[in-house]
Amino acid sequence: MIKKRKEQESPLAVEEWGWKYHHLGVPTTKSFPGERYIPHLKIYVSGFETSPFGIEWMRFEDNSPVSELVRTVPHIAFEVDDLEKTLEQGSFKILSDPQSPSEGVRAAMIEHNGAPVELLEFEKTGKNKE
Repeated sequence: MIKKRKEQESPLAVEEWGWKYHHLGVPTTKSFPGERYIPHLKIYVSGFETSPFGIEWMRFEDNSPVSELVRTVPHIAFEVDDLEKTLEQGSFKILSDPQSPSEGVRAAMIEHNGAPVELLEFEKTGKNKE
């Protein structure tokens, strides 16, 4: 049985699983100033560095290997401590296996009720290292 939450309660992913909100990815066809190109994903991203809310615009090339769902529906992204463990423990529909979109970052996309959700694991360095 799925526990229903009250309006003032945080989502289960935050409250019990310990995931941390990272960003909201919004697909677009519009070009934005300062776009950064990710060649292996054939995607342009912008806005994350300056958005106080973590909104990231994503513009895809026609032949991008990214899932059609991610290319057309906004996604929410969460930081997790251990990407593989998170994927193993959940009964998630995996849209993309773990990969590295940029240095020090590993990511996977899952689907929940028709919505894409990105899971991110950041390389632990310096004082963040365990």
